[in-house]
Amino acid sequence: MILIWLAALVVLLDQLTKNIVVAVMAEGQSIPIIPNIFHLTYILNPGAAFGMFAHNRTFFICVALLVLIIVWWFRKEILAEPLCVRAGTALFIGGAVTLLIAGAIGNLIDRIVNGYVVDFLYFKLIDFPIFNVADIAICVGVGFIIWNLIQTEILKK
Repeated sequence: MILIWLAALVVLLDQLTKNIVVAVMAEGQSIPIIPNIFHLTYILNPGAAFGMFAHNRTFFICVALLVLIIVWWFRKEILAEPLCVRAGTALFIGGAVTLLIAGAIGNLIDRIVNGYVVDFLYFKLIDFPIFNVADIAICVGVGFIIWNLIQTEILKK
């Protein structure tokens, strides 16, 4: 049950931050938080991570829905896994399952409503692609799942 609340919190935080950015910034605007290191930079991303496969809205919606269906189908097996896998699952969907699911849902909402994803977090120092809270959830979710695989499959041998 806590994972459902975690996923809901991530989706809410993702949508709240995106709505604030849209309300107070102009598209393309960049606000230095730590000059030349970290900026809030508002862009509309019509693609996947890092803008890949731009303008394939239907494809991304179908993939996200398919991932949600797969997660639902395997929910009993996922719930039997260690906590880090369950947490990782809860936060992904563009990516890995609770974090995976939440991240996927956050970006799925954007794609369905607007046809693009609002991105705004930019590490200028390393010129990292601009991302959002849902993307963080997806990456953390995948990281949890990979960590568990390393712990249970690789280090076990």
